[in-house]
Amino acid sequence: MLHIEFITDLGAKVSVDVESADKLLDVQRQYGRLGWTSGEIPVGGYQFPLENEPDFDWSLIGARKWTNPEGEEMVLHRGHAYRRRELEAVDSRKMKLPAAVKYSRGAKNTDPDHVREKADGEFEYVTLAIFRGGKRQERYAIPGGNRAPAQASAPARPAARPQNGRPAAVAVQEEETPF
Repeated sequence: MLHIEFITDLGAKVSVDVESADKLLDVQRQYGRLGWTSGEIPVGGYQFPLENEPDFDWSLIGARKWTNPEGEEMVLHRGHAYRRRELEAVDSRKMKLPAAVKYSRGAKNTDPDHVREKADGEFEYVTLAIFRGGKRQERYAIPGGNRAPAQASAPARPAARPQNGRPAAVAVQEEETPF
């Protein structure tokens, strides 16, 4: 039996039992649709193959896509909005990088130093995810294509436990995300 810890959208810690490793991503999707996250954003952001960007399942990291009133594609994660930025390939003597798509936001003074990245000038930013190179991973794609996962394919609800290890009831609504 595996255990995964989530932080709810209200900051509570919840441990969830997972039958086996092949069910882990299903559980992450289930609770991620509620805005629950498991883990911290790694330094430099999550790294995924570029081919996964168009149909990436943002619920895997507790995020969701959103288009702001100006029509910009963004991702909401833990109360922050990350802009979609297309980065051109770099080919110089010092550096060689393929084209990428990055989701980032301006850094705030409350962001820890290890997640802040320097840009040109004094500006700093925080990267949520970057899609660059690599081979497509179907496990990161939205199940069933570009549409939201169907109700019929929702995984069985795993048992949730609070930090102290005692069983607890967790009500999970799956009809619609709360945000």
